[in-house]
Amino acid sequence: MLIDLPISELSEKLRSKTVTSVDIISECYDQIEAHESKLNSFITLVDRETAIAKAKAIDETIATHASPLAGIPYVMKDAYLTRGVRTTAASKILDSFIPPYSATVHRKLEEAGAILIGKMNMDAWGHGASTENTDYGPTKNPWDQERSAGGSGGGPAAAIAARFCSFGIGEDTGGSIRNPAAWNNISAMKVTYGRVSRYGAIAYASSLDTMGPTAKTAQDCAYVLETIAGVDPYDATSSPKPVPPYTKEIGASSKGKKIALPSEFFGDALDPEIKAAIMEAREVFESAGAEVTEVSLPLLEYGVPVYYILAPSETSSNLSRYDGVRYGGKRSLFTKENKRRIMTGTYALSSGYYDAYYKKAQKVRSLFISEYTKLLSQYDAILSPVTPIMPSKFGELLDDPMKNMMADLYTVTVNIVGLPSLSLPCGFGKTNLPIGMQLVGNMFSESTLFALGHTYQQKTDWHTRQPTLVSSK
Repeated sequence: MLIDLPISELSEKLRSKTVTSVDIISECYDQIEAHESKLNSFITLVDRETAIAKAKAIDETIATHASPLAGIPYVMKDAYLTRGVRTTAASKILDSFIPPYSATVHRKLEEAGAILIGKMNMDAWGHGASTENTDYGPTKNPWDQERSAGGSGGGPAAAIAARFCSFGIGEDTGGSIRNPAAWNNISAMKVTYGRVSRYGAIAYASSLDTMGPTAKTAQDCAYVLETIAGVDPYDATSSPKPVPPYTKEIGASSKGKKIALPSEFFGDALDPEIKAAIMEAREVFESAGAEVTEVSLPLLEYGVPVYYILAPSETSSNLSRYDGVRYGGKRSLFTKENKRRIMTGTYALSSGYYDAYYKKAQKVRSLFISEYTKLLSQYDAILSPVTPIMPSKFGELLDDPMKNMMADLYTVTVNIVGLPSLSLPCGFGKTNLPIGMQLVGNMFSESTLFALGHTYQQKTDWHTRQPTLVSSK
């Protein structure tokens, strides 16, 4: 299939006119028609005629487009405002909401000539780790349709794994890009806080939210991040630091790179199959000339408690705007998980409890920043699992709020500190379920992570494997 090709190769074929954008888009819609009913990854699918019309326009003007993303199909988690295209955040509260403007990320991709084909399923408002807490039905994992596609951005991840598109845009507050990537055998970058504009993205927790790419490979993610990163006058938290040429730097050697392996990530909570896959990945990095050293990151056990004070506190404030008066439906349409997080956050911010909970959590956040800064002053990256468990069966996380929280055990501290993290496929379990790992780096070290990830994917083939519903076609 054309959509199996990397973005660089697709772009070359489009410019040489050996294929057309219409060919690529048509293939995507054929895949969607064949398999979407099994997965439920879309909330809003752009109609085929509209997408084909845009593709024809790109084909006619391809020589004028500098971006390698011109003519390439993509999807977005339904947390981004898209002018004229429904945006719901997977909640019936916004079921009929048509945004009057677009998120900066969407605008940049449209200007680059990329073609949006759909808005994707997610846990409502980003609250969850399985895309079951959605008002539009759960997204099923392409590798096992009795299991979750991960969350909160399960829709984009499942769509990429099923070859419905070339890349996707996710939103990561505590693992919502990386968790689904690990469970669907794709790659994803949780960027440094401020690297990509949050303007026009529906907020979950404003000091934790990051916007980033998901795709089949680290290299494809690098192409997307080059396009969407950068300062934005509409977002005061966006960084003015220049955007590096990620795709030109991705070939940097891994020889001499120092990678830390914190022992706290490999305790009893970790599935043995995941541990084994990470240890095999360690050997791959060492064979590439990297030095991998076991270290300690003792604060890890406090990550989930701190996150589940900070994030609910911010979401209780952010969701107060949805009062059913100015726009949107009634607040009674919030799910049980939404209400649980709103009440938790409101309680943590209330008089008499602010100092005991929220203020103390912020102090521990400072300790996390100090610990990570110290560790990453000595190492180029940290290697760890993405989740402690294999893809869950439906109901396992939805019916157990504590287990749902613990699915984020290895990811939330990265958001608390604001660091970048690259999720990569690194193996399969005995039942053919995907396993993912993450490489965490210092602030604005995405180039280093992409280079390490690219090296790994040059030496392994995990990322090339496809679920049966695709490969059997």
